Amino acid sequence: MTKFTLKPYFQGLFIATILGAGACLPTLAVAQANRPDTGEGVFEVLASEIALQRGEAGLAYNTYMEMARQYRDPRLAQRAMEIAITAGSPDLALQATQLWDTLTPPSETKPKEVLITLLALSQRWPDLVKPTIELLNQQTLAQRENTLLQLQSLLGKANDETQALQAFYEIVSAVKPEPKDPNLLYTYAMSAEKSGHMDVMEKILRQILRKNPNDVNSLNALGYSLADRNLKLPEAFTLINKAHQLSPRDGFILDSLGWVNFRLGKNALALEQLQQAFTQKPEADIAAHLGEVLWTMNRTAEAEDVWRQGQKLDANNATLKETLKRLKPDWSLAVQAPNGLWDGRFAVKITGLTDSQNQGGSGGFTLTQDALKDVLEIRNPVGGSIAKITITPGEATLERNGETITAIDADTLLQNALGLPLPARGLSNWLRGEVRPGGNASVERNTKGQVSKIIQDGWTLNYNWGESNRLEKLVMTRSSNIGSIDIRLVFDSPND
Repeated sequence: MTKFTLKPYFQGLFIATILGAGACLPTLAVAQANRPDTGEGVFEVLASEIALQRGEAGLAYNTYMEMARQYRDPRLAQRAMEIAITAGSPDLALQATQLWDTLTPPSETKPKEVLITLLALSQRWPDLVKPTIELLNQQTLAQRENTLLQLQSLLGKANDETQALQAFYEIVSAVKPEPKDPNLLYTYAMSAEKSGHMDVMEKILRQILRKNPNDVNSLNALGYSLADRNLKLPEAFTLINKAHQLSPRDGFILDSLGWVNFRLGKNALALEQLQQAFTQKPEADIAAHLGEVLWTMNRTAEAEDVWRQGQKLDANNATLKETLKRLKPDWSLAVQAPNGLWDGRFAVKITGLTDSQNQGGSGGFTLTQDALKDVLEIRNPVGGSIAKITITPGEATLERNGETITAIDADTLLQNALGLPLPARGLSNWLRGEVRPGGNASVERNTKGQVSKIIQDGWTLNYNWGESNRLEKLVMTRSSNIGSIDIRLVFDSPND
């Protein structure tokens, strides 16, 4: 099989971009703010720094942002960004960096470097494509290579590897000439595969192998890709077998060898190799392959057991999802979000680190799902409306007391507005017994094949199903910096 892995050498390189963004900024900001004849800028800067020393980071941040817009001074926005990072507010840091980049002359690349880093760390991979291409077009070939290596270091932090690699493919494809670094070329090939450009992937891997015929990763990736598509199977076997000889203890390569032998009709040999691979490297990809071989050999109970293990490891794994969709469709995760309606009651209990931190709340809720839009209405215990939150891909909007607040993350929005840690992102998926697409997840099933537990986004969900496969109760728990959180959902109208 082929799996994108990040070499340890590249871990953390890009973080220094933020840490070295700009020293002694208060002094610089004072000098810049001296432009107004009244000296009001100097007073505002000093007041902001005093507020910061007193722990009022929000006040200092807002003042610097207002001043940056008023005086059109990029250094003031830069200072706001640093305050937000120190305060642990990545969304605010991102807003300040966007303003900093807007106010900075195009020849100055530092704010764009920080912007790209923050976008990556915030998992906003599609949004970083445009500024990254703009930055690369301003750089020399050596600088481009360094920027791409730094960006590559952040791919390993992606929650959604496919989305991150697709962004990487768009970026590298837009810049000519292609990078020369073999590690970058390999990542580019993997990103081409994730983007559906198999011809580009094959071309790049063959290019690497011409220069280094013993490149184990490229041998395995090209061989597995051919085997998976049922193409050029003799060549695929030769490539993977060579990789196996060069690295005989690699579980992923052994998985590829088992998979190509399965494609060649050697089921018994494939089963032996895949069982060994799964023992060495318990991964969802390998579970998918091993289960399919068992299924083909009419050993269905064993196949289902292996797939259960695979879903506990990573229910969002693309290979496993595709396999289950073909062979076990009643287990597979929904490709398109259907319509749905859930109505019920919730109770929240927070057991804090100290007795004074214990708190809780209860009320009612209605969740309506229409294609890719979820609308969650929260009610107080007597039925009065508290808030309505609308969730669409990439945005969440909360309506409360005649005000509308918009944010990227629905969970953060609810926490800030209501003071209750109610999960909103992915809730409609969870209520169907599915995992939220795009994030790491674990699934356990009961003897009937029903989902009994999901672990995702820090939450552990335990399911109670009634007759007609209806969800009657869902218990959600997680640990946080304020203590243990317990949420119980009881349904009056489950998915009608």
